[in-house]
Amino acid sequence: MRPELPPTAGLPIAWADFFARPARPFTEGLGSWLDLPDPLPASSGTAALTVALQTLRHRLPERREVIIPAYTCPLVALAVGSVPGLRLLACDLLPRSIDLDPDKLEALCTERTLAVVPTHLGGRVADVEAARRIAARSGALVIEDAAQALGALAHGRSVGLNGDIGFFSLAAGKGLTTYEGGLLFSRRSDLRADLAARAAATLRPRPLLSLRRVLELLGYAFFYTPARLWYVYGRQLRLALKAGDELAAVGDVFSPADIRLHSLDGLRLRVAANALERLPGYLDQGRIRAAGRLALLRGLDGVVALTDKSGFSGIWPFFMLILPDKEARDRVLRQLWPAGVGVSKLFARALPDYDFLASFARNPLDCPQARALADRMLTVTNTHWLDDETFSLILDQIRRSL
Repeated sequence: MRPELPPTAGLPIAWADFFARPARPFTEGLGSWLDLPDPLPASSGTAALTVALQTLRHRLPERREVIIPAYTCPLVALAVGSVPGLRLLACDLLPRSIDLDPDKLEALCTERTLAVVPTHLGGRVADVEAARRIAARSGALVIEDAAQALGALAHGRSVGLNGDIGFFSLAAGKGLTTYEGGLLFSRRSDLRADLAARAAATLRPRPLLSLRRVLELLGYAFFYTPARLWYVYGRQLRLALKAGDELAAVGDVFSPADIRLHSLDGLRLRVAANALERLPGYLDQGRIRAAGRLALLRGLDGVVALTDKSGFSGIWPFFMLILPDKEARDRVLRQLWPAGVGVSKLFARALPDYDFLASFARNPLDCPQARALADRMLTVTNTHWLDDETFSLILDQIRRSL
């Protein structure tokens, strides 16, 4: 079968990661690297967010509303909906940005607001400080969604430490994966104690599900290479595209049953601890590749490549490109999405436009910028397997489509 590039730059898992004795436990190594205080393993990033929301709901029972970006992973919305009594509000973004629109956020924040969830999307670093200032005026807390940004820095320290609570995802395709997994942490000692107590009560062992995840991680270690990725990713992608099922092609088909709360088993924590030794260097290599290719992407007329503001240093699993209009974006995707070159969409739609979220999502304000991002953005992988020749072909196809 033809080679298949992944849509994101995940760190490959080595077979030795399953058997070697790590230099130190995963949470200890991660805490040392990023100066994270007592990170808590969870079954997924969504599980970590759910525990955070449960903790805050218990602390502030009179507050019921959670504000999240109108363009983000649908699992974030499902996590809010899984906590009894909480209501979700979708906030629009600034134009051509992942940052929450301050004016829209100000209008949504009230004495009913429990938390605001700014998101470091696709490895880019969001402006948490602006969200924190607005949230503080209403007494709300800030949960940083750093699911896609493990290793990113804001003014020299890890993302997730500027808000009250932060979390990472260790899902398949992320920089470091346990196939499914997550990490929850807080800079505040009082919240850390409450989060730990809630996690201990909520994230209990589930041996059969953990066994399944171990087997899936073994499969990931075997199939995560261009020579084999077609079997587990490319074939299903092209079948979904042929059927016109965009949600399946993106991987946006979710339900509340996808939120599974349990502890992270010791074997996958060992794999993560061993892989962590290679992760900082791997992320640095990704930053070097990105710097060279961003210069070429900026040469595309009318195309905006999302980057970081001064003082922020994100990671680069892929490039997020905003094309002049939906028609140009769709012309590129028709040619490159099924071509196996690592071009894709991040999410299919803005949150208010997913039918399966309609039962509990509330959107009192319009979100034209989030919809514009969903309509005009595509992603280009920054995997180390993407060679210069293939990258040039991607650039040529984008130019022809403008």
